[in-house]
Formats: sequence, structure tokens, C-alpha cells
Amino acid sequence: MSVTSEVPAAYRNTAGDPGAVRLIREGIDDVRSRRRLVRYLVAADMRKRGADTLLGNLWWIIDPLLQMVVYVVLVTLIARGRSIPDYPLFIFAAILPWKWFTASVVDATSSVASQDRLIKQIAFPKIVLPVAATTAGVVGFAFGLIPLFGLMLFTPDRITFYLLLIPVIAAVQFVFTQAVALLVSAGNVFFRDLGNVARHVLRLWFYLSPGLYSIAVLEQVNLLDQFPILRTLLLLNPFAILFTAYRTVIWGTSPDGPPTTPDWGALGLLAVASVVFLALATVVFKRLEPNFAKVL
Repeated sequence: MSVTSEVPAAYRNTAGDPGAVRLIREGIDDVRSRRRLVRYLVAADMRKRGADTLLGNLWWIIDPLLQMVVYVVLVTLIARGRSIPDYPLFIFAAILPWKWFTASVVDATSSVASQDRLIKQIAFPKIVLPVAATTAGVVGFAFGLIPLFGLMLFTPDRITFYLLLIPVIAAVQFVFTQAVALLVSAGNVFFRDLGNVARHVLRLWFYLSPGLYSIAVLEQVNLLDQFPILRTLLLLNPFAILFTAYRTVIWGTSPDGPPTTPDWGALGLLAVASVVFLALATVVFKRLEPNFAKVL
């Protein structure tokens, strides 16, 4: 049977079954009861990527810095980004969480499909695989905070207690990232080209998010008024909220304004939406889970 015919069958056999709440509870229980397995998989993933070595840890420090330098040079020379004070910090506040998101999604995409032998031989909850991949990304994000704090030493006026809110924003991002990870890991079992598609989508997603620019800049040039579709995309883009929140506590809200509290309303709305998204993703993953061994 072809792969394409497996997917509709998987949905036909399970989509009409009641018990979404039961599936969500099973997913939570699977992760809670296999905490040691998750920790083992996180450690194994770190060893695989060399993240438990000095070079692996340094890469999480060097890579976002190199990206920052490239963007600063390009934007400064081409788009006159020099008009934004402390522009390297302005960009880095978005590059770091984005690197965490992309690394987690890319790793999660192949987390299930790459364990075909294990899945066929051992009966265990497959949901722990994408959960472990996403959790491993948290470790990398923590190392990425080192160059962020080092960069802020050059802008001491922006060092405030609001930096302590970074974990709060990161918690919201983690929930959203986990939901995406569950969907792409399950989808890649049935559509093996999903990994390549995800990389292109992620690249486009970043440029459509206010990472290299701010929403205020778009409003100043009346771009949002000229193209209302852009305003709609920003409102629907979770990273428009996340980038703005990170930037608010790290860089500030304006060139001359100090860091302050993020927009709690927008961040809270995203947190609720992410929890709902994660619940739906868990249901989809658990309903497709019995078909993984058949397809792999």
C-alpha cells in the first residue's frame, strides 16, 4: 500500500472516535510516566549533536553571534539599520529564540521517523520522542543566553530586572514549539519530504516576522495601511508577539526607551492559544500513533 493511501486510512479509522480528552490525558501520562526515558533521550540527543562537549556548547554561542553580524552588516549597509540604536542587541533578541524554535522543529521532524527500528521492536509511547527533541532545545537556548548577556555588557543602560521575565516568555514559546513539534514529527512519518518543506517554511516565516525590523517601523512607513494583509499576518503570527515580548524586556520598545514589561494581554492570549494548540496536536499525534509502525 502506498504511503499516500495510509494517511486517509489513519484518519478514517480514528477521526470519528470520541475521547479527545482521554487522548490528551494519555499523552500527559505517557510523558510523566516516562520522565527518565525523556531525560535519557535528551542526553542522547545532546551527545549526538555534540552539545555535551565544549565545541557543541560554543556553537550555540558562536552561531547566533555570526547570524547577528551578517544581519547587522546587511541591514546597516542596505537598509540603513544604523538608525536603530544598539541594533546588534535589537536583532539578537529575535535571533536567539528563533534559533531555539528552528532547531527544535527540525530535530523533532525526524524524531519519530528516524527511530523506525525501535518503534517496530518495542512498545512504548512515541510521544516522548518529539518531547525529548524539544526539551533538548531548551538546553541550547540556555547556552545562547550567555552571548546575550555578554552583548548587553556593551549596553549597560539596558540591563534591568525585566531580564528576569525571559523565562516567562520562553515558557510560552516552549508550549507553542512543543505543539508544532508533535505535528511535524507525526506528519513526517507519512510524508518524508516534510523536513525539506519545513526548512523553507521556517526561512520564510522568519522574514515575515518582526525579527530584523519592528512593527513600529512598518507603521511609520505606512506599510501596514497600504497592505492590510501584512497586518493580518502579523496578528496571526505567534512570533510577532514573541519577538516583541523578548525585545521589550531586553532592548525596549523604542530607540530611546528603556526595557519594560511585555504586553501581558497579547502574551497571555498567545499562551492560552498555545495550550489549546498543544492539546489539539496531542490528540492528532495520539490518533496517528498506532499507524506509525505500519508505515515505517
